[in-house]
Amino acid sequence: MDPFTAGLVLICFLALLGLPIGLSMITGSILYLWMRGQDMGLVAERLLNSMFTGYVILAVPLFILAAELMNSGSMTDRLLRFCNAFVGRFRGGLAQVNIVQSVIFSGMSGSAFADAAGTGRIIANMMTRNGLYTRSFAAALTASSAVIGPIIPPSIPMVLYALVSNASIGFLFLAGILPGLLMALMLMTLVVVQSRRLNFPVETPVPIRELPGITLGAFPALLMPVVLLGGIYSGAMTPTEAAAVAAAYALLVSSLLYRSISLGQLYRALTSGARSSASIGMLIAGALVFNYVVTAENIPQKLSIYLTGWDLTPLQFLLLVNVVLLLIGALLEGTAILLIIVPVFIPTATALGIDPVHFGVVAVVNIMIGLITPPYGLLIFIMQSITGAPLRHLIRDLIPFIIALLVALMIITVFPDFVLWLPRQFGYQG
Repeated sequence: MDPFTAGLVLICFLALLGLPIGLSMITGSILYLWMRGQDMGLVAERLLNSMFTGYVILAVPLFILAAELMNSGSMTDRLLRFCNAFVGRFRGGLAQVNIVQSVIFSGMSGSAFADAAGTGRIIANMMTRNGLYTRSFAAALTASSAVIGPIIPPSIPMVLYALVSNASIGFLFLAGILPGLLMALMLMTLVVVQSRRLNFPVETPVPIRELPGITLGAFPALLMPVVLLGGIYSGAMTPTEAAAVAAAYALLVSSLLYRSISLGQLYRALTSGARSSASIGMLIAGALVFNYVVTAENIPQKLSIYLTGWDLTPLQFLLLVNVVLLLIGALLEGTAILLIIVPVFIPTATALGIDPVHFGVVAVVNIMIGLITPPYGLLIFIMQSITGAPLRHLIRDLIPFIIALLVALMIITVFPDFVLWLPRQFGYQG
């Protein structure tokens, strides 16, 4: 067995045994270097150099901390009341609130898991209270709307894609806005159809006179995306500095303005954020080491030559990437796909003249849909755990939402100008 195949087999074997994928990749890389007769200290050198020089990686734990602080304080509750006041009055209103809150909360956390476990948990409980909606439908909708979070900026997956592709984080963030809104529109349209077919309940309308007070109460939380994006695109902050500002802003608003976070809650937010960051950090470290192995074997270049021989058009290549990523996304964790699989396709995409920002958005949307695709989809199991919905019923209710998101993916794939229009308004030359 050649060294690369042996390392790959070891990674798969250890992952199947339950070892974290990051550690599995480091172990497989060490085996590869040993069989090649190379210095195994290259693993430590590659890991340390990549992590210490990867300034952009700092944005990941900071965005995670911002989401934890928002969930610990009352910012999420105020956002939910704001959403409910405006769209909760329609048939299936709570279902629409679920989607709208994901769009708003996505501008602060950058994580689908933070959305699902934070505001998603709250709205799912509201939907199932008194039997208004089935647990499986509430769980399916919450999981589906949570995937919007990493598309609309800020976005942790976009940061990771920038790490492996050298694309501009700022333009990636801008490019995600319209696709994210399109995904939300597709889900809301489906809810309207289902509301009539299944006769969903109508919520008690919030009196008009209360709207100014509710809006004022949520205004500091709603201002957070404006502060972040304004700072980035005005040149005042880098995306990493914006992540730090997001965490600081969430802490200041929750503690000083809303006075809704205690020292105990702050400690739990810090420890929870640290655990999540360590988990992602180990995965990034393993991927960076394994990417050295992939590069040493010239896998991206070999794949590029192989696919070029197929004489694919850019659209055909993107459709092929969609199929591959959707299939892999049903089996593997999204961050691992973004750090290991996607970089292999980047040279081919570049050779075919595909814009790196457009390709990044297409890749991230694919990976996010993978989070709700059976059998592995992590969001499926998170929402099943939160709601207690039978897994069979949850997957059944997920299928229409997955189809709606796939339609949005096709539009994003076929019409690159739709994705790139907003970055071009801010000077992007792609």
